[in-house]
Amino acid sequence: MNVWRRVIIVSLCIVPLAGVVYAVEPVEVEQFVNARIEIGEMMTNYFKGGQGYGEGQRPSQEQMRQMGADINTKLTALLAKHELTLDDYRKRSPEIFADDAAVKRYLNEHPDLKQRYEALPLDRMGRGGSTGRGY
Repeated sequence: MNVWRRVIIVSLCIVPLAGVVYAVEPVEVEQFVNARIEIGEMMTNYFKGGQGYGEGQRPSQEQMRQMGADINTKLTALLAKHELTLDDYRKRSPEIFADDAAVKRYLNEHPDLKQRYEALPLDRMGRGGSTGRGY
């Protein structure tokens, strides 16, 4: 009985410590939230008004490649301001934004950023069950 009691006590001590190890740092939350806001605003402005491809027409494959390259160039420059690479952002952002409490805490501390964050289109920013790219 004494052994099982010790196993339970040790287990209960390890569980809270595991949560601390995997907690997202506030500096990272700030970095990623600010980047997401700027990315969302950039993408909104990029596609504002359309490109005039004609009513109901899609851009050609070549135009799509050019847009993709242009967007990646702009994203790379924007993320560099936040000391991130495109690959780092894509890999880490799901983990950072999964910590909803940390994101909300940061946004509540910065009402101006919270307003900008909430103005982003939910369906394109990887929130609200989106199937988008999750910028």
